[in-house]
Amino acid sequence: MTTEFDYDLFVIGAGSGGVRAARMAASKGKRVAVAEERYLGGTCVNVGCVPKKLFVYASQFPELFHSSKGFGWSIPGQPTLDWATLRDNKSAEIERLNGIYNNLINNSGADLFDGRATVAGPHLVQVNDKVYRAKTILIATGGWPYIPEFPGSELAISSNEMFFLESLPQRAVVVGGGYIAVEFAGILNGLGVETHLVYRGQNLLKSFDLEMGARITEGMVAKGVQVHLSTQINEIRQDGDELAVVLDNGHTLKAGIALYATGRQANTARLGLENSAVVMRPNGSIVVDNHFATAEPSIYALGDVIDRVQLTPVAIQEAMVLVDHLYGDGSVQIDYSDIPTAVFCQPEFATVGLSEEQAREEYTDIAVYLSDFKPMLQTLGGGAERITMKLVVDNQTDRVVGCHMVGEHAAEIIQGLGIALKAGATKAHFDATVGIHPSAAEEFVTMRERAR
Repeated sequence: MTTEFDYDLFVIGAGSGGVRAARMAASKGKRVAVAEERYLGGTCVNVGCVPKKLFVYASQFPELFHSSKGFGWSIPGQPTLDWATLRDNKSAEIERLNGIYNNLINNSGADLFDGRATVAGPHLVQVNDKVYRAKTILIATGGWPYIPEFPGSELAISSNEMFFLESLPQRAVVVGGGYIAVEFAGILNGLGVETHLVYRGQNLLKSFDLEMGARITEGMVAKGVQVHLSTQINEIRQDGDELAVVLDNGHTLKAGIALYATGRQANTARLGLENSAVVMRPNGSIVVDNHFATAEPSIYALGDVIDRVQLTPVAIQEAMVLVDHLYGDGSVQIDYSDIPTAVFCQPEFATVGLSEEQAREEYTDIAVYLSDFKPMLQTLGGGAERITMKLVVDNQTDRVVGCHMVGEHAAEIIQGLGIALKAGATKAHFDATVGIHPSAAEEFVTMRERAR
């Protein structure tokens, strides 16, 4: 390193992507700094995937209590939820993870700054009233919830605040049709809150397979979520101790909270990028090339802030690709096709590959295999939940191009099938695989009859 720079790499943002990039670069002997103004671990660890999954687990216990009766268990009295215990135990676990991230950074040899960092110019980062010169700057500031402005929008809360509620409301309105909205609707409903899900569109989870989205909607309604599609919010008013959420169809919903889960935007506001040649899209996300380089030669960006694929494992892989590009031989690659993903709604959903709609656009001749059944737990448990599985096959090559599942353990099962699709597995490979019996997963290798 030449003496004109304080650091080889200065990372702004200590989320999953930023921390991985910092650690990998430091392991190659580079002088690295990381600045974080909020919390170590980013959205995923603090107000995203991790606490969300803990809340999902908590919200599933009532159904398990109910199912246990059919298996001979009796629970004296009615189980009750202590929200404060759940919230505070969650927070303690997140603090533990924050400490792990702190140790990962410190043990790597990188310098960690607690404060807001901004770009003061090419090669220049300002943090805690001091300017540092860096050969390379990495923007890894992630995303932030977006709430549109409308009458009473200041009374709405975002997913960030959901993890720290003082008390659980009796009634809640969740607005949105994406994964955050359906996940929190399931959580609130499972925790015993009267839950209304309001979405302006006709289909929940519209970016996924439409048939799977319909099954999820049916499953949510069966569990008690009141779903209002093709509906918008006109106004939110304070009405005593509750909110009055006025819908465009003339109805008004009373609720203790109104959660807006209507999207996330790149966290680039007041970052100082106007002091550089970095180009941003109208939504604030940063434009980068295949090597994550911005229009400013010394500045790179990755993760949610580039609005490519907003998933934690993707940000981590992008970081590894970037560090190899900057300080390695450039052999590490990232392939954005066939990325498995899950939505921890209730019923759970996971998918890899193309939806049926996407496959019909891309291929001239496809076959769809479908299985729908009651899981074994429900046979004695008496619940209504079902499992739906779907394979989409390109008939010309016999290759499985899409795999979808709604129901219990969907994420765990689809992760394995993600490997199969990545390896180019054909329907013949699936058919030749012996199933594990009795399991739900075996249905994926026993589907023989085409649905269409």
